[in-house]
Amino acid sequence: MSTPHIKANAADFAPTVLMPGDPLRARFIAENFLTEVKQVNDVRNMLAFTGLYQGKPVSVMGSGMGMPSIGIYAHELFSEFAVERIIRVGSCGAYTRTLALFDLVLANSAWTESSFASIYSGQKQCIEYPSEALNRDILATAEHKGLAQLQIARVHTTDVFYRHDFNDFRQIYRDYGCVAVDMEAFALFHIAKRLHKQAACLLTVSDCLETGAKASTEEREKAFTSMLELALDVSVQQIAPTSSPTPPLKVI
Repeated sequence: MSTPHIKANAADFAPTVLMPGDPLRARFIAENFLTEVKQVNDVRNMLAFTGLYQGKPVSVMGSGMGMPSIGIYAHELFSEFAVERIIRVGSCGAYTRTLALFDLVLANSAWTESSFASIYSGQKQCIEYPSEALNRDILATAEHKGLAQLQIARVHTTDVFYRHDFNDFRQIYRDYGCVAVDMEAFALFHIAKRLHKQAACLLTVSDCLETGAKASTEEREKAFTSMLELALDVSVQQIAPTSSPTPPLKVI
């Protein structure tokens, strides 16, 4: 089986896929965290790998940047390759001083001014949510690992990296409660919900718009380790049914 963007067999992907934006980071994860690794896609150099973590199969694949790109790969993985869960692992820019460099953010919702949902499914909405069951697994695992810097909050998913009004992030924070910005979470959540799959988004703060603080490339690579290990630990847990009821998540 293959699609216009993924040349692989249906069995080449594990039920859970970790999805960084950068395909080279996908290779880094595969080479440094997985064993018995097999490359399963290289179309357009959007690299994907499947290997073992703690003896269980896990896949990792780049998404590219922005909602149009992750929208292609998430849709095809869910609909054509029997993937059940996608955990986005990426970086974000903080909108508030309450977030420091290298803090972890678990998105409990994503707000956007994009028309992605309207075009993808005909639903006009600006807020989308991840899987509660998957977020609960991430939260429980983080507590077990003692990751006190994990914060649960709403993120802003934008279509535009270089904005006309660079300072409008303060208004977005005030009006919509978005503590950080990324470019993919909303689309991933929306697609997963429409296809009855599970999705979550873990982000590491790489820069702060309020203070101007920025992480170097080397610092980002090292700081992402906690996020990647958390996502991998969750990825090898048994998948809960998407429709199973779950109590509200708590914020730490």
